[in-house]
Amino acid sequence: MGKEKKEATKTPKIKEAISYPVYDATKLGPTKMFILGAQHMFAMFGATVLVPALTGLSVSATLFFAGIGTLLFHLITKRKVPAFLGSSFAFLAGYAAIAPQGERELLPYACFGVACAGLLYLVLAMLIKLFGTSKVMRVFPPIVTGPIIIAIGLTLSQSAVENCATNWAIAIIAILIIVICNVYGKGMIKIVPIILGVLGSTFIAALMALLVGGNNDNFVLFDAAKIQAIKDAAWVGVPFDFQDTVFAIFENPDHKLLISAVFTIMPIAIATIVEHIGDISAISSTVGKNYIKDPGLHRTLTGDGLATTIASLFGAPANTTYGENTGVLSLSKVYDPKVIRLAAGFAIVFSFSPKVAACISAIPTSVIGGISLVLYGMISAVGVRNLVENKVDFSKSRNIIIAAIILVLSIGIKYSSEGAINIYFSFAQMTISLSGLAVGSLAGILLNAILPGKDYKFPEDDEEEAVEE
Repeated sequence: MGKEKKEATKTPKIKEAISYPVYDATKLGPTKMFILGAQHMFAMFGATVLVPALTGLSVSATLFFAGIGTLLFHLITKRKVPAFLGSSFAFLAGYAAIAPQGERELLPYACFGVACAGLLYLVLAMLIKLFGTSKVMRVFPPIVTGPIIIAIGLTLSQSAVENCATNWAIAIIAILIIVICNVYGKGMIKIVPIILGVLGSTFIAALMALLVGGNNDNFVLFDAAKIQAIKDAAWVGVPFDFQDTVFAIFENPDHKLLISAVFTIMPIAIATIVEHIGDISAISSTVGKNYIKDPGLHRTLTGDGLATTIASLFGAPANTTYGENTGVLSLSKVYDPKVIRLAAGFAIVFSFSPKVAACISAIPTSVIGGISLVLYGMISAVGVRNLVENKVDFSKSRNIIIAAIILVLSIGIKYSSEGAINIYFSFAQMTISLSGLAVGSLAGILLNAILPGKDYKFPEDDEEEAVEE
């Protein structure tokens, strides 16, 4: 009887620990929380280190300030929002304009422009604090943010498919592991499909490489250069070098280049701010909590902006609320921000070990592609859900037009031969490039403001009307 009583009292605790969604991950125990944190880190790692790989910035500095930026964001947002801040792809055009070949001596100037762009977040946060979230957010109703979220996932899809194309067999294995674990898995297996997908497909890739020598042009598994980088990397190192920081250029600055960097890169913040609002809306929709209201959009913008400015000053890429993070939340159903802070801690620790960073970056590209394909699709799916849950009426022509323009411009410009809209300013003799997402977002915002027939009310609007009555 004593044993049966003990088991009876134990069962409810187990069920409580794995019931979905999970808002308090401490119920899962420290080991499972550790694994969940690692999963978030793996999910963001591929895209986060891709930005420094494309621009020439430091991978270790990127990891360090992704972790620091995430912790700062959580501090400012009262530790309520389960968001990870990773490298922003939106500023790639800005880095390319100032340092087209990734010149080490020019990158700090580009970083200065990005640091200034981060300050624009603080300006908008101040306006929201002064005039209220609802008045500012009327510019970003679901008919605008929904298609933007969809476009974010679809515009990222190219990189996922290209990564998968390096070895579709391994990419499909990664996808199948995720799907099987998420749909048919029980308990912890259902919660950590991403990390199981990474580990399982990487293990199979390693076996295939040993058996068939999978490094020919038609069967790429592991990058030989990355394997060599693991051997050459030190176990412990400083995440960033003073020479790569913005502070270094002020010893003998090129003032013309500084001004050019500011005017070229700052406008990109318009797109990233809209992306931020879209990401926060996506996280809110995924978790089922209105983070735009509590802790408030002014806090999330402040956290994101400060993280971007600080990271850029020290030679790391701009930070941004991460779409991959939303995909992991959708799959795992674990919404506890403490798990995200664990992932941030892992990123900081790994930033001090070039050897560990090299090992993680050696994960086959096809594995990253398979994982990304699922996550990017989840982002777009969250955008669709955002439209459905807010009951956007697509029988109205204005809503169809706004959504159509946002999607076509965002995706069409992204995959056009130019890849961006270039605006030339003759008085400054410089060209500013706006990404497809920036153009689509701006067009959607303008159309929503101009076209008649607005029918959506934010919860804050209803509260204000109740007070007036």
